[in-house]
Amino acid sequence: MPARVGRIGENLDRMAHWIDVAAGKEAGLICFPELTITGYTHKEDIRTAVQAVPGSVIQTLEEWAEAYNMVILAGLAEQDTPANLFLTHLVVTPSGLAGHYRKTHLAPPEQAIFDAGQSVPVFTALGMTFGVQLCYDAHFPELSTRMAQKGVDVIFMPHASPRGTATQKHESWMRHLRARAFDNSVFVVACNQCGKNGKGLSFPGNAVVIGPSGEILETRLSGDEGLLVADLDPKLLTAVRGHKMRYFFPNRRPDVYSGDDPAALPGK
Repeated sequence: MPARVGRIGENLDRMAHWIDVAAGKEAGLICFPELTITGYTHKEDIRTAVQAVPGSVIQTLEEWAEAYNMVILAGLAEQDTPANLFLTHLVVTPSGLAGHYRKTHLAPPEQAIFDAGQSVPVFTALGMTFGVQLCYDAHFPELSTRMAQKGVDVIFMPHASPRGTATQKHESWMRHLRARAFDNSVFVVACNQCGKNGKGLSFPGNAVVIGPSGEILETRLSGDEGLLVADLDPKLLTAVRGHKMRYFFPNRRPDVYSGDDPAALPGK
């Protein structure tokens, strides 16, 4: 969906519409793109839209989650203290706010205004354990590895990634998103904003669901506002994780990856 910077009421109205549509399709969880509540920009304009966590917006999401019996993942620019501003994604369940993820890897244009998160939380709902990464985060394999170490079945990757067509953005994502799923034997669910943010950026609106073998399960490449619905079948996880030659993660050698290699030191 499009999200204009600072148009919080308008953005919430759009979210309410898509939550209602998702409920009609019997979805148990809905994931919105990065910063759909406040809109996305890495310019000073974002300071006019920042929100506190918890706050009135979170209360609205909690009411929706309870009314629709749905888990809602949604993003905003979070003002934690006067000095700290985070790119944050909320996890709201029918029982209330379960927690939030603060973007740990800031894109270079974001670094002048936002602060980087310092933790890698994981969440449990609907019988699955999942993590959240935001856009630029997905380029760093170590983050997905850390989430896999914490037992995630799914990594949700909301984006606010501008420029190009939906097909071009999808092709760009396939360079790394399939690898994040395949290497860690997890589902990857990624979505992007679409349309104009009112501050000079335009987003292509693509979405994809990738299975734990790196296979593409569902895509949406129309580029306009819409909803991609997918079932994450746990049998796909079992098929990979129950196969000793297809489940690579347990055979990692972190003892080899860390520290100096004596064979490579001078004089050895």
